Amino acid sequence: MAIKWEGVMPAVTTKFTKDDELDLVTFEKNINAQLEAGVNGIILGGTLGEASTLTPAEKETLVKKTLEITAGQVPVIINIAEQSTTEAIQVAKNAESWGAQGLMLLPPMRYKATDHETVVYFKEIAKNTSLPIMIYNNPVDYKIEVTIPMFEELLADCPNIQAVKESTRDISNVTRLKNKFGDRIKILCGVDTLALESMVAGADGWVAGLVAAYPAETVAIYKLVKSGDIEEALRIYRWFMPLLELDISPQLVQNIKLAEVATGLGTEYVRAPRLVLQGAERERVQGIIDAAMAVRPELVEYKSL
Repeated sequence: MAIKWEGVMPAVTTKFTKDDELDLVTFEKNINAQLEAGVNGIILGGTLGEASTLTPAEKETLVKKTLEITAGQVPVIINIAEQSTTEAIQVAKNAESWGAQGLMLLPPMRYKATDHETVVYFKEIAKNTSLPIMIYNNPVDYKIEVTIPMFEELLADCPNIQAVKESTRDISNVTRLKNKFGDRIKILCGVDTLALESMVAGADGWVAGLVAAYPAETVAIYKLVKSGDIEEALRIYRWFMPLLELDISPQLVQNIKLAEVATGLGTEYVRAPRLVLQGAERERVQGIIDAAMAVRPELVEYKSL
């Protein structure tokens, strides 16, 4: 399946049971809600998907289960965030053999690579797979920025590098990328609290987090912006903002899973060393969710936009 790298692509959570096993029943319910809302792809095993705690067997199960659920409606993409180039290449090969249709690549983990090392890392993975690739550019959380000169080299040598998850938190970077590369690289906003602004600036899509709990609202904002109805998009976005801010936190997984409980699309079980929210912080986050749910907006018909 060809990937257009546009629209809303949920970075979905991984569902666990209270016994720390994959909860595929709840997972399927959530994926079906994403499809019903009109998302354009499913991204597995990102930060929100608790990738660092998943075994290779669990990753295989998640890819194959998602392919079964989606049944060709949208592409299934898996994230790669490994400790070595060799491991990353192996995950890319595994993903292709499992049937995944795309990859999202983080820079080297647990080591602050130089620009040259980062480019070589991405190139080595790209040349060892035929799958299309989206580079995850998040210098705030991962301390490595993929700069315009680095993208120049990557795009010149790797035709399967086709998109970027733009998470520099600098809105003007959308314009810089568009000015330099046009449509050679698709841009998807990776920061929930900057999504509307990024799309107005020309981003092609949104790799979203709170979409895990609120798929319809997320897709509606995207569709409204792209159709030119900024006023209606802003009405939903302003309601959404306190929830979206739950995504820019070290506890984003726990926060978003608590929101999934509120909308009936998940449980709050996380995998250690993460723990469910407790005490005053739990009360704070639950208060934000409760306040939003009390005034959850009515949505216009957006799917045909």
